[in-house]
Amino acid sequence: MHIVLIEPEIPQNTGNIVRTCALTGTVLHLVKPLGFSLEDRFLKRAGLDYWEQAEVRVWDSFEDFILHYSGHTLFLASSKAAKNYDQVKYSATSVLVFGCETRGLPETLRAAYPEQCIRIPMVDFGRSLNLANAVAVLLYEALKQNHFPGLT
Repeated sequence: MHIVLIEPEIPQNTGNIVRTCALTGTVLHLVKPLGFSLEDRFLKRAGLDYWEQAEVRVWDSFEDFILHYSGHTLFLASSKAAKNYDQVKYSATSVLVFGCETRGLPETLRAAYPEQCIRIPMVDFGRSLNLANAVAVLLYEALKQNHFPGLT
């Protein structure tokens, strides 16, 4: 399983996602530009000592990522998607893609993968779930569908 964060901005969110990825054996991919330094103390504090347990890869662009993972099925999380996250079938190699905290996924990316866009149902206040929470919701649905591979 893979999580992709496109241009994440808040170090605490990414640190929490590092922890989730470490505890689930999920690879975390960060797509530049990052809104923080990977040496940021808030990032490290949120990830605690899970950094050594997590596999984190950094990419210069989403296009670079896609070149290396072209055979994987992508699911793009967006509050603008029509399909709910529980209406798709995830595989053990699925890639869950998330946009940055303030802008979400770019329209060009949503337009390039319209059938793979999924959403988490919620009341429409004009805002969405915290990024770390959204990652956890989608990741655990994907893991559940695959019978929690490698997890006890």
